[in-house]
Amino acid sequence: MDEQKQLLRQIEGLLESGDMPTLVQLLSEQRSSDIAEVVELVDNDYKKAIFDAMDKPMSAEVLEKVDEATRAELFDLLKSEELSSIILHLDSDDAADVLSELPEQERLKLLRNIPADESAEIRKLMGYSEDSAGGIMDPVVISVPENATVAEAINKIRAAEIDEDFYCVYIVDNKGTFLGDVRIRFLLTRPENTRIHDLIDPDTIYVRVDTDQEEVRNIFSKNDLIVVPVLDEMNKLVGRITADRVIEVAEEEAAEDLYTMAGTDPDELETFSAINAARIRMTWLLPCLIGTGITALVLMFFHKKFDIEQLSILYTAAIAFVPMIAAISGNAGLQTSTIVVSGLATGHLAALKLGQVFSRETRIAILVALSCALLGGAVCAVLIISKNDGNPETISIIRLVFAFGTAMFSAIMVATTLGLFLPFLFRRIGIDPAISSGPLVTTANDSISVAIYMSLTLLLA
Repeated sequence: MDEQKQLLRQIEGLLESGDMPTLVQLLSEQRSSDIAEVVELVDNDYKKAIFDAMDKPMSAEVLEKVDEATRAELFDLLKSEELSSIILHLDSDDAADVLSELPEQERLKLLRNIPADESAEIRKLMGYSEDSAGGIMDPVVISVPENATVAEAINKIRAAEIDEDFYCVYIVDNKGTFLGDVRIRFLLTRPENTRIHDLIDPDTIYVRVDTDQEEVRNIFSKNDLIVVPVLDEMNKLVGRITADRVIEVAEEEAAEDLYTMAGTDPDELETFSAINAARIRMTWLLPCLIGTGITALVLMFFHKKFDIEQLSILYTAAIAFVPMIAAISGNAGLQTSTIVVSGLATGHLAALKLGQVFSRETRIAILVALSCALLGGAVCAVLIISKNDGNPETISIIRLVFAFGTAMFSAIMVATTLGLFLPFLFRRIGIDPAISSGPLVTTANDSISVAIYMSLTLLLA
């Protein structure tokens, strides 16, 4: 951290003094990741000056590594010709990711300034869903025909123009159909005249271009993979996905789930605009406001039912415990939905079996509900007695405490049931299960739990 602060001060000092030759030299000696962090912190004029001082390969690396909000600013600061020349130095998969953040018209304009063969490769990658294996794969692979020898395979590796590390060569037949892979160590330890076909691992794990990136991540995790080939619907080899890309995917998926559960959106990161961020958050908070309004209507409805003097006193006492009922039941449901959402996201088999999850979570919910009902009922009794100077004649303490305990138990069971089933339901209909842990569902839990509590209080009064 101290080194980063020192680098920031050095760059800002050189920019203020206008000493561009020294700045060029300093930047050429730094890692692109360190420069990216500095670019995210300086103002727009300095951002532009830093990019002017870097060569195009370094500029491409920095552009790819800055956050989306900073990249959006750079899109506005840099001219189309500059952007095109920078993107030209990115790998095709990285270029596709960067260009996907631009509006379509600007994207097409930049693609027209890129050589046709590279532009076609980028367009092809952008044709895949950004959340699929095709959207995150690297299209550059080394493939060898099955009738080649070890010596021929090694010569092909030597002749290949590939900047990335690789750990195996992929084997295809004369029609280009994928057959399996051969690890590099076999190429180094087998006689040169050995046929590649004899070294193929027929059980090579692969993914399809339309496989969801979350499933790709789970495949890597379960099988301790470093790289996996990507095949199209005709079993043709079209690319590969490496572990470092999967780590990025895992971070993206985790961040998306956190944003969804918090009631906001990753799009908020694409801009520094406070107005845009507020707009995104309000799209979630407005339905919550409506939901809390429904809770208020529920309380107003029950107020009319408690119209007799004795019942009116009971209503006043009962309403004091509404926040406790809503908070405890809502949090209990949130705990369940979080566990289920996490299990679904990581692909744990136990989480994918509804019956098994239901059996486990039901037992837990009953124990939690009983504990909260008993403890909450005791708190309810103590507070009421202390408030009424120990006089049990003012209101029926036993009935209110019993209503409270029963309502607490019922509300927790209902909230837990929603937290259990909604993630599976959302997953089945193609909605992100993390929404089941978001503010919309927790607000609905509040309304339901309050309705249960007031109904039981009225019924048992």
